[in-house]
Amino acid sequence: MTDYAFEADVDVRFRDLDTMGHVNNAVYATYFEEARVAYFREALDTPLHEVATVLASLEIDFHRPVELGDDVTVAIRVPELGDSSLPMEYEVRADGEVAATGRSVQVVVDRESGSSRSIPDEWRERIAAFEGL
Repeated sequence: MTDYAFEADVDVRFRDLDTMGHVNNAVYATYFEEARVAYFREALDTPLHEVATVLASLEIDFHRPVELGDDVTVAIRVPELGDSSLPMEYEVRADGEVAATGRSVQVVVDRESGSSRSIPDEWRERIAAFEGL
């Protein structure tokens, strides 16, 4: 495990399971999202729905199954900041073992035009301080 600036606990719900009895692969995106919401609230002191960003890409690599009853934590870090892009790296841990890793890119947008715009300086400063960049 490597250093991540933020961790969020995630509850495994019965509805998350597939016919094999482990968390369905599509649910990991929801776990990432739950952790991302908590990250924005903590790092920017702003709810994600008030932050004008869109999810531009999402990648997930699966390492081991997650099952009902596992203690699940999603760790997040922002490795760098682009002009308008905010890449995030994730590590899903089940009972302390890496179950999945992933990466997403959020893009800051202008709500009126829908076009990308630069990350606000205040966000840059807060994320840099939060991440120790």
